[in-house]
Amino acid sequence: MERKRKGLILWLTGLSGAGKSTLAKRLEEEIKKRDCLVEVLDGDVVRTNLSKGLTFSKEDREINIRRIGFVANLLSRNGIVVIVAAISPYRGIREELRQTTHNFIEIYVNAPLPVCEARDVKGLYAMARDGKIKSFTGIDDPYEEPLYPDIVCYTSEETIEESIRKVITELESQDYITPKPQLEYSSSCVS
Repeated sequence: MERKRKGLILWLTGLSGAGKSTLAKRLEEEIKKRDCLVEVLDGDVVRTNLSKGLTFSKEDREINIRRIGFVANLLSRNGIVVIVAAISPYRGIREELRQTTHNFIEIYVNAPLPVCEARDVKGLYAMARDGKIKSFTGIDDPYEEPLYPDIVCYTSEETIEESIRKVITELESQDYITPKPQLEYSSSCVS
């Protein structure tokens, strides 16, 4: 009898440029190798399609995060591993999601602001500092770091492989995913 798939939500939070989308894509690849159903909800893509028209006010940001959380919960309760990559700057709304969803794992993608600014290929931080973008998280709008994240990935100190391994190890230890099969060699096969 096949084991029922256990859905979960991996919620990647952090500043713009911290590495959330990169980490999400690589996690998706690794988790698919475990024969799991996986869906990535990237904050930028969701905002364009599901939350079009919302501003960057605190109220609209919370509406956006609730919408992402609602979709993630629908998917996860049907056995899908949902990877959310969204700045989600406010601690209260992330805590609300933790309380209202099942199998919620908060991953803090931690990179210092100067590192995030240096990685910014779109020049968003520079535009925010010049006053061309208002309410930009980390510049003139707060980012509230998680107090008790389940996992912290220090993307300015760790390689992407180290961050992936940290997440995968935690998911295996909590039995959300099965360990990757290891090849066994018998002495009769070695020449």
